[in-house]
Amino acid sequence: MDCCSMKMGLLFCILSVFLLCLHNGWQEASIFNSWRSTKNVTVLLWNWPFGRSYSLKGDVCWDLYKIPNCKLVDQRSLFPSAHVVVFHNRELIQGRQKLPTDLPRPQGQRWAWMSLESPAHNGNLQKFANIFNMTMSYRRDADVTLPYGELLPVEPEGNLVEDSHINKTSLVCWVVSNYMNHHKRTQVYRKLKATVPVKVYGQWNKKPLSSADLLPTISRCYFYLAFENSLAKDYITEKLWKNAYQGGAVPVVLGPPISDYKAVAPDHSFIHVDEFASVQELGKHLQRLAEDRKRYEEYFHWKKYWKVKVNEDWREKLCKICLRYNNLSQHKVYSDLEAWDKIDYTRP
Repeated sequence: MDCCSMKMGLLFCILSVFLLCLHNGWQEASIFNSWRSTKNVTVLLWNWPFGRSYSLKGDVCWDLYKIPNCKLVDQRSLFPSAHVVVFHNRELIQGRQKLPTDLPRPQGQRWAWMSLESPAHNGNLQKFANIFNMTMSYRRDADVTLPYGELLPVEPEGNLVEDSHINKTSLVCWVVSNYMNHHKRTQVYRKLKATVPVKVYGQWNKKPLSSADLLPTISRCYFYLAFENSLAKDYITEKLWKNAYQGGAVPVVLGPPISDYKAVAPDHSFIHVDEFASVQELGKHLQRLAEDRKRYEEYFHWKKYWKVKVNEDWREKLCKICLRYNNLSQHKVYSDLEAWDKIDYTRP
């Protein structure tokens, strides 16, 4: 080998080593940046909703919901190191908990207002102006949306839907405890029962149902009145997701506009009161459907493709913060939380 070839070979080796080191440096930088972007987000729950606590031992968000890099804590001593502090509204408006405005608030820490109540039960929020950076609510436009229920796809091999006519003994049923004469749902119920029979259960009718009896009882009804106690944007509760859908009755809904239901519920799976010129027409429509097996069964076709998940664990709701954390504005403040909460709200 001549001298020139040896020099070229040596130069090639040096260049290869340089490129390898440069490549490794890029990899290390990439790993470092990835680590920085996926560091743990610490979420401090200031007060457990309604005083009912859950265990936070271990890596709760990963172990239960496969949400990584999310640490849930409820020790207030960890306030200085928390990225997000969550306050449940009910305890605040009742005066049983107070905001820690006397503590020095760490730079960049976000305070989240959480409520699954309708505006009718959220109280006066004007005193919370310019305090909260995040909203956690059933509303689809909240910073962290916490729906009462949601749809999950079923296995692709198919899902056999049971005959929905089996064991049906009542045309319409309703489970209600909070019965108020001025509520729109009460007025609709009174007009409906004048047209068709309505079987009523619950504390108001002195026919309470245990948790074990709730869904089996509803399953014997062709239709279930999934009537909300407030008419508010996106306010669609377990009355639809659990009582009607999991109970196996076709829901007759009263609440937000039909467009809100269509945005989250399966197509052709519910009947909205507003679709009819009168409650009497609604009653006659329900009678005809119950007598037409084919048309009635069409309201259950969605079960071939979807199943309902009812969201009841507060830990899962808190873990969802970490899924949204990096996409939220760092400088957002709700200057008028009262106005945000009351948008598109009709008093019952």
